[in-house]
Amino acid sequence: MNWDILCFNTATFIAGVFVLDYGADKFLDHTVIIGRRLNISPTLIALLTAGAEYEELAVVIAAILQHRSPLALGNVLGATISNILGAFSLGLLCHPSGIKFDRSAKIYSALLLSITTLFVALAFFHLLNRVTGGILIATFAIYIISTGYAIYKGITDPPQISDSGGSDSDSDTDDDDDDIPTTRTNRVSEESPLLVGNANPSTLPKNSKRSPRALTYHILHLLFGLLALSLSGYILAHSAGSIADSLQLSGTVFGLTVIAFATTLPEKLISVMSGLRGQGGIIVATTAGSNIFLLTLCVGVVAVAGGSGDQAGRDTFVLFDLVMVWISAVGFTAVVLVGPSRVAGVVLLAAYIVFLVLEVTVYKR
Repeated sequence: MNWDILCFNTATFIAGVFVLDYGADKFLDHTVIIGRRLNISPTLIALLTAGAEYEELAVVIAAILQHRSPLALGNVLGATISNILGAFSLGLLCHPSGIKFDRSAKIYSALLLSITTLFVALAFFHLLNRVTGGILIATFAIYIISTGYAIYKGITDPPQISDSGGSDSDSDTDDDDDDIPTTRTNRVSEESPLLVGNANPSTLPKNSKRSPRALTYHILHLLFGLLALSLSGYILAHSAGSIADSLQLSGTVFGLTVIAFATTLPEKLISVMSGLRGQGGIIVATTAGSNIFLLTLCVGVVAVAGGSGDQAGRDTFVLFDLVMVWISAVGFTAVVLVGPSRVAGVVLLAAYIVFLVLEVTVYKR
């Protein structure tokens, strides 16, 4: 083993994770601002950004371009498991007594379980191909449309934005009321009473704000965020593949463990902060929205690209991984329906630790 190459690739991987998250922040922050400047419905913006795992999507596309489909699929499966067993469990452990999940949370959790069951069935019977991949992408579009309709009819509340809780200093300190929100968790929801759980922006001070920046400024920053996402995704996929080769791990295992853990760190932070503040709806919406995005759009992209329809792709899925994905969704739905408890958080977190250990030992492939 060449330790110099391994250390270099490891450092590159860590740097890529930070750039990836920074790019996602830029992309989502300025997407929201541009949407508001163009008078696009805040509900639509929330739907398009809530739970959007753009980090994983960037890694998926970059891995496909580098002909590393197992790495892409491993990252998607690992992220779905990590979002529930790793992030959601931390939210349960940090929640105050008396927190409850509302009807919207129960709807999102049931929808996630249905989509997870569909994905597991397709993967188990080796039916993930270009046709079913297109169906999964269409399912994501239907999810957006149907959830928007349900919000319009008042059946459910909009999902909160999930991802890094970091703020974009360019947007938060020197702009007008378009840029008042300070974290991605409340960036959209503060704009409209449709997005509940946050302060009314009319009550916030504006005397410290300068003149609004031009729309072109935000468009350029959005493009910069997209460029950062694309570049970092490519670097991350390349360095991850090199590290996996050096450690004699398959791309699937590395994606299921290291990449998935690293790219879902923002979700873990949001779950902890939301739990401490008693915002159970954000914990559920973050988890459900992220996993729906992963199992429909991201998996659909891999399948349409032909990454899981051939015989080599079939070897990517191991029954253990699929079972863990489905059991995680079942546990998530059960907790939401029954009610949160710290015991459930401990059980889910312990299951995640066991999963990671088994992946790098027993199921190393």
